[in-house]
Amino acid sequence: MEEKTSKQKTLKGTVVSDKMKDTVVVAVTRYTKHPKYQKYVKSTKKYHAHDVGNKHEVGDNVEIKESKPISKTKSFVVVN
Repeated sequence: MEEKTSKQKTLKGTVVSDKMKDTVVVAVTRYTKHPKYQKYVKSTKKYHAHDVGNKHEVGDNVEIKESKPISKTKSFVVVN
């Protein structure tokens, strides 16, 4: 039996804002290697994610999954 693999991105991050209705802002941190100096550099990007019922609070570690655009800025849904 074949396993289905989804092409949707899944990212893990921390909730940094929960002030909007049904939306949380999740900060995702990545480590990338600098091309010249070969040192790992930490970079953070914020994503707006759909959170039905405002279940998550600031500081929670969550996993977000890519979905069809929900609004102008929201293209992710909170999985757990």
